Amino acid sequence: MPTHPMPEFGSFALLLALVLSTYTLVMGAVALWRSRSQSGIVAGGSGAGRLGETARRAGIASFIALSCAAFALVWAAFTNDYSVSYILHHTNRDLNTAYKFSALWSGQEGSLLLWAWLLSGYGFVLRIRHKIDVRLSAFASTILAGIQVFFLLLLNFAAPPFAIQPGPVSPDGFGLNPLLQYPEMVIHPPMLYLGYVGFSVPFAFALGALMMRYPGEKWIHITRRWTMVTWLFLTCGIFLGAHWAYSVLGWGGYWGWDPVENASLMPWLTGTAFLHSVMMQEKRGMMKAWNVWLIFSTFLLTILGTLLTRSGLVSSVHAFAQSSIGNWFYGFILVVFAVCLFTFFKQKDHLKSENRLESLVSRESSFLFNNLILLTACFTVLWGTLFPVLSEYVQGSKVTVGAPFYNRVNLPIGIFLLFLTGIGPLLAWRSTSLRSIRRNFVLPCIAMAVTFAVVIACGVRPWSAGDDARSETFSLITFTLASGVITAIAAEFLRGAGVVSTQTGKNLLASVILLTRRNTRRYGGYIVHFGIVVMFIGIAGGAFNQSHEQEMGFGDSLTIGNYKLVCQSFTQDTNPNYDTEYALLDVYKGSKKVTQLAPERRFYNASQTTSTMVALRSTLAEDLYVIYEGKNPETDKPIIKVFINPLMNWIWIGVLIVVLGTFLALVPNLTRVPAEARVAVPLPVQEAEVHHV
Repeated sequence: MPTHPMPEFGSFALLLALVLSTYTLVMGAVALWRSRSQSGIVAGGSGAGRLGETARRAGIASFIALSCAAFALVWAAFTNDYSVSYILHHTNRDLNTAYKFSALWSGQEGSLLLWAWLLSGYGFVLRIRHKIDVRLSAFASTILAGIQVFFLLLLNFAAPPFAIQPGPVSPDGFGLNPLLQYPEMVIHPPMLYLGYVGFSVPFAFALGALMMRYPGEKWIHITRRWTMVTWLFLTCGIFLGAHWAYSVLGWGGYWGWDPVENASLMPWLTGTAFLHSVMMQEKRGMMKAWNVWLIFSTFLLTILGTLLTRSGLVSSVHAFAQSSIGNWFYGFILVVFAVCLFTFFKQKDHLKSENRLESLVSRESSFLFNNLILLTACFTVLWGTLFPVLSEYVQGSKVTVGAPFYNRVNLPIGIFLLFLTGIGPLLAWRSTSLRSIRRNFVLPCIAMAVTFAVVIACGVRPWSAGDDARSETFSLITFTLASGVITAIAAEFLRGAGVVSTQTGKNLLASVILLTRRNTRRYGGYIVHFGIVVMFIGIAGGAFNQSHEQEMGFGDSLTIGNYKLVCQSFTQDTNPNYDTEYALLDVYKGSKKVTQLAPERRFYNASQTTSTMVALRSTLAEDLYVIYEGKNPETDKPIIKVFINPLMNWIWIGVLIVVLGTFLALVPNLTRVPAEARVAVPLPVQEAEVHHV
């Protein structure tokens, strides 16, 4: 029996949430069915309306019940209630307070509870804001309830987080996985899950709109902010995970094409494609069926990602939980896919495009190519991730798909995406004239030619023989294209700001700010593109990485690039949670000492496992990355491995710029400008459309 009443309280809260969610699903569906008019649109009859209202309130109450369950699990962690099996296996008495909180999502049961709780939170907001469109919200609310019932069935019957530990209970707990005891892991999983779970909302709106043959594109306008916020959370989650891998795993990189990394990347790729192609539907009434399947696929990939992360289906350094819940997920994915397929074929006449592609040199074609490239990348990643599982099922032996496969396929894809990032915004809707192409592409082409010459002058030799030629070619193309894209984006801002400045008398900076505030979606999007380009520059820097490894006794030195590291001492320390040993290394650049680094290795007592803590000297130009790999048992000397990673910070700065641009795109435009005060901005697409700021 539990030593604390909170586990019983948590179990009851989960059961209550299941009852409430089931009521929301069943009664919501009955209300929608009863209130259908002959045209298939919900009419909102009084009896059905009251029933639908009770379903909505039950959905709201399920959020409260799940909040109580999440609170009960955190409480059990903080009170060291090891009668709860989950708490026993994922915490220990001396664990840092922040990591006790993060224990909520460190294991299978807790992470499923987090999934269900976040979903109920999204549902809570949707149900509170239901008056924006009552009929469509009722459909979306019912569909969300269906997803929530699945996760609550798992929590109540397959993976209960409040299961009681049988037999004698350890007084101290078995501890949290050492890889998770890092500050970023307190926020990385919630960010990732906010992205994963958030895509349920646009999925529910898309499926609901298709079921009720919702007229027009209003459902897209309603869900646009949901989708962008979700995409932003997923972006932050992915790059926090990459930064964690860089700082903790100690292999000198940030992305290893690990199956669980891939699981988060796939819905990001399809979600990015959706955010682009949805503009085709808004502007030109095109790609309606395509967009519906993009959002369906994105949601299904989030479920697949949860399966990969939590079931142990694939081997991964990120898979912190394993169990037999895979069959539940297989069944759920099949059911969701069948519902999507049935609804699509039943209503596909509702998804006819209003226009056709008129020219390959147009904004529409750039969006189309953008989508095809992103989906190709997604399929490549999906194939590489699942191929080991398929090979084991068919041949009985698991075949590993390594990073070279992904790099060989995705590097050209990435370069083509960078190319489209630059030219897409410069093309006009419907068709682009030669005059427009000449005017808008001159400056970017000049910038690319100058950059190409400068990079060659700096010593990059892609034509030279050797293993580095391929990566140097990639970096040369990336730097060259990046300069063209940045020039094109800057020209867009300056062109618009110049006109605003002429009309308002403001200086250039104030005009840029005013221009951005008047069309936050467009110019926020440009800033997002700029951030992506900065990230590409950082990734291209990887072509010039250096590494060196050697044993270092007291007073020994190691030279790499312009750095010289001198060993000053080796020290051991201990605290209640772990023992540690680390090296103190003075770092010289030339004859000047620039810093002292202390790479360390920890031994966690509760889990009897070790973990590496990387030491970094980080600048805009490069990272000096130092790992303490342990002692050579024969010489008793520590082994130190050092990397120089050029331009690494550009990746993280690029992410921050992407976040800033997305926030800007979410901000409503400045109050509407009176018609007489509007200024016509000479866009590159001006012969096809006139845009006002």
